[in-house]
Amino acid sequence: MTTSEALLPGTRRALLHRIATAQSEGRAPSLVAAVQREGRIAWSGSRSCVEGHAPDDDTQFRIGSITKTFTAVLVLRLRDEGLLHLDDPLEKHLPGTGVGHVTARQLLGHSAGLGAETPAPWWERTPGSTRPDLAAVLGDEPLMHPPGHRHHYSNPGYTLLGSLVERVRGDAWAEVLRREILDPLGMDRTTASAQAPHAGGWAVHPWADVMLPEPAEDLGLMAPAGQLWSTTSDLLRFASFLARGDERVLRATSVEEMRTPVAPPEAGDWAGNYGLGLQVVQREGRTLLGHSGSLPGFLAALWISVEDDVAAVVLANATSGPLAGAVAADLVQIVADAEPRIPEPWRPLPEVDEELLALTGPWYWGTSIHTLKLLADRGFELQPLRGTGRGARFRACPDGTWTGLSGYYAGETLRVVRSADGTVDHLDLGSFVFTRTPYEPRAAVPGGVDEGGWRGLVT
Repeated sequence: MTTSEALLPGTRRALLHRIATAQSEGRAPSLVAAVQREGRIAWSGSRSCVEGHAPDDDTQFRIGSITKTFTAVLVLRLRDEGLLHLDDPLEKHLPGTGVGHVTARQLLGHSAGLGAETPAPWWERTPGSTRPDLAAVLGDEPLMHPPGHRHHYSNPGYTLLGSLVERVRGDAWAEVLRREILDPLGMDRTTASAQAPHAGGWAVHPWADVMLPEPAEDLGLMAPAGQLWSTTSDLLRFASFLARGDERVLRATSVEEMRTPVAPPEAGDWAGNYGLGLQVVQREGRTLLGHSGSLPGFLAALWISVEDDVAAVVLANATSGPLAGAVAADLVQIVADAEPRIPEPWRPLPEVDEELLALTGPWYWGTSIHTLKLLADRGFELQPLRGTGRGARFRACPDGTWTGLSGYYAGETLRVVRSADGTVDHLDLGSFVFTRTPYEPRAAVPGGVDEGGWRGLVT
């Protein structure tokens, strides 16, 4: 990847100090990290207990559950191609699972009610051949909760999604992944099995500074939940895609849909939400999206702040120790706070539609004043003028209406209602009437407007 303008010396030292502290206090055999700004690598660094053998941005580590985000992209591609709907029952496309009433949307957001893990033995440390079919992955009682009622993280759920991809595509999950995501994004160092140079996985004794090698098993059917190996350089390519979309893989609107929370977190577990294959967390007033990952011998984290256009990856080869997610979030914060994003220059719209321009300015919902602002591509933004209230951005539709994109009005329709003479009478937003003056007498306000008009104190 291309390297961006260098960070300031103080920022670089703060980044190095953070990962050095993480590797030392977390007692990781090695730790590698990188930061991306405005789509380009701005900094990378590593620490290792072996002098002269620190990993670099081309060294593979196992990334665990970050794999789930890749699987989610494959499912969204199927949806965008019209091959399935996210709310279809699983049975429609993958029959015989025993949980055919759950949906792809529920599986993507971990709200299908499935168990967190497979039946014994411990799936991360046993060959995938010990679970030769979905029945062995799900067990006799796969549902822990009613589908759609709560967030409950499920590794077997992503096995079902991987099998769904295979059934619809007619090809192996790993091959579909390579063809549809890795090759288009140039991620040639992300693979289903380790490719040199790669780190070995280690367990560090909790009460002594000694290490034990961890096995690196092929996960078989569980691969879509955590199989992949990758590098900091490749994962930052993926971060750029998650921030902007890429028409070769998934359009920007579908990526944005992935980033939208669909279920609250498990109570008391972590401060955040889960979208469609993406974790979404709030930290120090900043929204971070991405995913963490772990398998025996490895820890990983990828976080992106879209608003700051900064992403960070942290990879370590230890079963436990360094808090990869916290470290990656700190790296984003260090760069975003020390060197804030320079805004793009203001530019006027490329063209002016006088009819739309005439709709801008103040509008009243009852007595509450709002402003309507014209955006690019014939869109609008509606915001309350004073205090807090319901606001949203709206996308223009071919039929002359607008669809809400956010907040209370997401999915709602904004219409311009005209009088018999063609002049604008009012705006209709999901049946709410917005007029140019409060309860404008000439407008078609439901219930009518009192003929006596506004008045002072009644005695």
